[in-house]
Amino acid sequence: MRKAEGIEVDVKTQLPAQELRNAVKDCYGLIIRSATKVTADIIEAAPKLMVIGRAGIGLDNVDIRSATKRGIVVMNAPEGNVITTAEHTISMMLALSRNIPQATASMKKGLWEKKRFQGREVFNKTLGIVGLGRIGKVVADRAKGLKMNVIGYDPYISPEVIQKLGIELVSLDELYKRADFITIHTPKTKETVGMIDGKAFRKMKTGVKIIHCARGGIVDEKALYEAIVEGKVSGAALDVFEKEPPRDNPLLKLDNVICTPHLGASTAEAQENVAVNIAEQVVDYLLHGIIRNAVNVPSVSAEVMSQLSPYLVLAERLGSFHAQMAKGGIQKVSIEYIGDVAEMDFTPITISLLKGLLTPILKDVVNFVNAPFIARERGIRITESKSREASDFTNLITIHVKTNKEENTISGTIFGKKEPRIVRINSFRLEAAPEGHMLLIQNIDRPGVIGNIGVTLGKRGINIARMQVGQEMERGRNIILLTTDTPVSKTVLNEILSLPYVVSALPLEL
Repeated sequence: MRKAEGIEVDVKTQLPAQELRNAVKDCYGLIIRSATKVTADIIEAAPKLMVIGRAGIGLDNVDIRSATKRGIVVMNAPEGNVITTAEHTISMMLALSRNIPQATASMKKGLWEKKRFQGREVFNKTLGIVGLGRIGKVVADRAKGLKMNVIGYDPYISPEVIQKLGIELVSLDELYKRADFITIHTPKTKETVGMIDGKAFRKMKTGVKIIHCARGGIVDEKALYEAIVEGKVSGAALDVFEKEPPRDNPLLKLDNVICTPHLGASTAEAQENVAVNIAEQVVDYLLHGIIRNAVNVPSVSAEVMSQLSPYLVLAERLGSFHAQMAKGGIQKVSIEYIGDVAEMDFTPITISLLKGLLTPILKDVVNFVNAPFIARERGIRITESKSREASDFTNLITIHVKTNKEENTISGTIFGKKEPRIVRINSFRLEAAPEGHMLLIQNIDRPGVIGNIGVTLGKRGINIARMQVGQEMERGRNIILLTTDTPVSKTVLNEILSLPYVVSALPLEL
């Protein structure tokens, strides 16, 4: 960065929050790793800040919403640690199967316990990979080199893509049933938190070994402990934990658990790669206005951004709505631009839509640059059409998403100059602002249903900020789209589902 003309660099690490506030007051760019928390308070203290760069993938430590409101570009470096994390997974699997850490500790005590640490070969064993994104695919490739049988589960990727890689795509239950080793490579989302739980372990083959180098919290640690003690799981290799560093974690006391302190991305090569990548990206943006690997802004000029900005917001939220609503793996996305928006260069709008569609699935890995590539990589077909003739609205964006289980259509428009609205969900017409904590309810059209829902939420202290109702007269059904001040918990959701005439209830975050 110091070699870039016009850039003045300050290196200040391990700053407490107040010192960081003072340090960023006159900064135009801020580059961080995982330890630094860029909160709304920090962002507020930096009136000149234009870009935040994260050397790595995860952005849990950055308040992206606050940065976006301020117009600050948030970038990450998603490519630098794929190989490193995959290699760490393979290393952990081999160390676990051959008891290498335990044998090392024994020998350092002066012992020679050859029979005690008899291991297992990985040759011809079945490796089950949960999550076949970039890291999962590299793990599969390396495991095939070890002559393992590789099976995988990923509901968001097409079977055709996986077949080309020589991986057998199976259901999650089938993977549990067949795998000798199971490794997890999914992002941490509300759907994946705690997904490897007691029920999952009971479905697994007795003697299975677990490798977890993804994100803490995906594996239920209490359930894993019980499964190991009971003998269902014969060993586990853990690089990540629900709480880091783990304090008084009973898993660490088990002899057949090996662990590392979140080292998946910790190689000299990976740390250098992500550092160089993010430094180049920040320099390119500050000096030339070039945006790469941004998670909150597409790569367009300032002039085009001004014109398209409301549609980019609308498209991203429609995509996110679709992803959270969809069941099954997405196969095809059809986008129709109607009215004035059809006259614009709508390529950035499509990219924004894809970013919204993929983010609930893949989280921080997706940005405005790689969203089209990831969609193609996952076998998602994209079609665009346009029509200058508008009927009910001056501008309308209609998105039809087909999965391997269902099809859904959502339409949205811009009210005034910049207010995004959802105006259609499948056959239901309504007008709703796509933002905040939302609840999509389908119900039979009967008196008192809406009142019962309101009472249920009220008893739980959840305030309804907005409510929109769409009606389907022919079939006597409604959809109710609520915006609440706070998220709806699983307990409250179950209470709503138990109400008379309520067919379904789905929480959404936009």
